[in-house]
Amino acid sequence: MTHDYFLKINAYLLELGFDIRHADEQAHLLVVDKPELGIRNLVIGCGDPLLILEQYLLELPAPSLDIYRQLLQKNRDIIHGAFALDDTGRRLIFRDTLQIDSLTLPELEACINSLGLLLSEFADELIQFSKPLTA
Repeated sequence: MTHDYFLKINAYLLELGFDIRHADEQAHLLVVDKPELGIRNLVIGCGDPLLILEQYLLELPAPSLDIYRQLLQKNRDIIHGAFALDDTGRRLIFRDTLQIDSLTLPELEACINSLGLLLSEFADELIQFSKPLTA
């Protein structure tokens, strides 16, 4: 069944105009780009029962309570998905999880558009977060 979901998601991504940079059918993974939305190397896992989308955003060279607070506050505004951190607490990721068996093209598009909107609306803050603290 996962094979069918992989093919379905692959077809949706092509219909949405994504560049598929890597497709590993055995691992059920796709890596895609859509530069006009600011999306590069979006990793999509097509495992039954979930579709998982992860976009690495940036390294936080000087994480702080203030930065974490701002990220959590922004999570409230994000329509689909949320900010997440890796185990180090320094790599900022956008992550969304969708039910794969009932997923429609408009749902996937809404999720991806949410990421694109987040990147455009919150770009200045993300740039600031990526800068090291100066003494």
